[in-house]
Amino acid sequence: MNLKTTKTLNTTKTNLNNAIPVVSKEHLLPFILVTSLFALWGFANDITNPMVSAFKKILELDNFQASLVQLAFYGGYGTMALPAAIYIKKYSYKKGILLGLLLYAIGALMFYPAAVYQEYIYFLIALYVLTFGLAFLETTANPYILSMGDTRTATQRLNLAQAFNPIGALSGLFVAQTFILGALQSDDVDYGSLSITAKESIRATDLMVIRDPYVALGVFVLLMFGVISMVKMPESVEQKQTNIWSSIKRLFQKKRFVGGVIAQTFYVGAQIMCWTYIYQYAELLGIDNQTTVYYAMLALAVFLLGRWLCTFLLRFFNSGFLLSGLSLAAMGCTLGAIFIQGITGLYSLIAISFCMSLMFPTIYGIALEGLGEDTKYGSAFLVMAIVGGAILPSLQGMIMDIGGPGYDDVRILGVPEVNFSFVLPLVCFIVVAIYGYKAINYTKNDK
Repeated sequence: MNLKTTKTLNTTKTNLNNAIPVVSKEHLLPFILVTSLFALWGFANDITNPMVSAFKKILELDNFQASLVQLAFYGGYGTMALPAAIYIKKYSYKKGILLGLLLYAIGALMFYPAAVYQEYIYFLIALYVLTFGLAFLETTANPYILSMGDTRTATQRLNLAQAFNPIGALSGLFVAQTFILGALQSDDVDYGSLSITAKESIRATDLMVIRDPYVALGVFVLLMFGVISMVKMPESVEQKQTNIWSSIKRLFQKKRFVGGVIAQTFYVGAQIMCWTYIYQYAELLGIDNQTTVYYAMLALAVFLLGRWLCTFLLRFFNSGFLLSGLSLAAMGCTLGAIFIQGITGLYSLIAISFCMSLMFPTIYGIALEGLGEDTKYGSAFLVMAIVGGAILPSLQGMIMDIGGPGYDDVRILGVPEVNFSFVLPLVCFIVVAIYGYKAINYTKNDK
């Protein structure tokens, strides 16, 4: 075979790969419905992030106690992801989605009795149950999207679906700002100086303000349950039923999978820390929570921009190369957030979101590639890795409590403890960068 023929064959192969549709016509409606779930859990994530600061003020909590919101929210993933995988392996993707929506709705509706009893623990339980549903949805939806077409476009397809997640997140922030933070009476008075009776009155009112959007969300999720239950959804054909323990043993013999679980744990922790504690970071600069939502929206906007851009770039660049490159950029922005004080540091914190845009779906796609019959269980462990969003924000809250409940009680390396606390996301991005670098060879060798 001569050089000219070889070049012609390579060009033909490239053109064929580029001609493969990311989503085929036969899968378009199921793809749209499942993709809507990405927006739905994005909404839940980002209506909840500002609640850390809101509960802290309303219930007079310290930073660690307030961070239990994220421990409860993301802890549900760690608890329910593997049972979700077992369930969908036994039944179907569609039944997994329906059960996830039902649990999601129950958790959201539980905010009603939690507000009536005014007990923080009841709100935490409601969030915990809500994320049982999210664990089912994510364990189901991510591999389901990967399966809806050619394996060569699987990572692109997942990045496309994940691009709708920040749209839901922006909607969640809008609702949080307009219907919750903007209506809290505890933000309009010197709450700490009020009498016990006055505090109880404001507390009852503010907890109902938090309750109502979650209850409305629960009703909407029940409507989604009804729509999806009536639509015929495709199912992948299982070649054989696999033993869960045999599957797990095989999974943990694969370096790309194990590394992906570790990287995903640290990535999710970094994301939740950056998006949760932007409120505390801004508060130190004299910016109130309602105004900070605009900065959080800007972070999500650049995140969305980055995800669309990276979905396009994945057609031309190795996914591991992009992952490691953006991780290095995130490390630089995080150092800026730590050591540059003032509004420039806040913009450095926002810029991290652009760098994070590629990470979750790309780690997910790399880790699951080539797992075959073990994909559903592999997906469960990657969803369980979201527990990083439960553990690491609590550790960051403990750092911020070193000198007291404020954000500038003590200086560490010359910066306030709220700035220094972002050393934890810095460590996380180092871990992701290492996985991205290794993934370049994983992708080349397909092992």
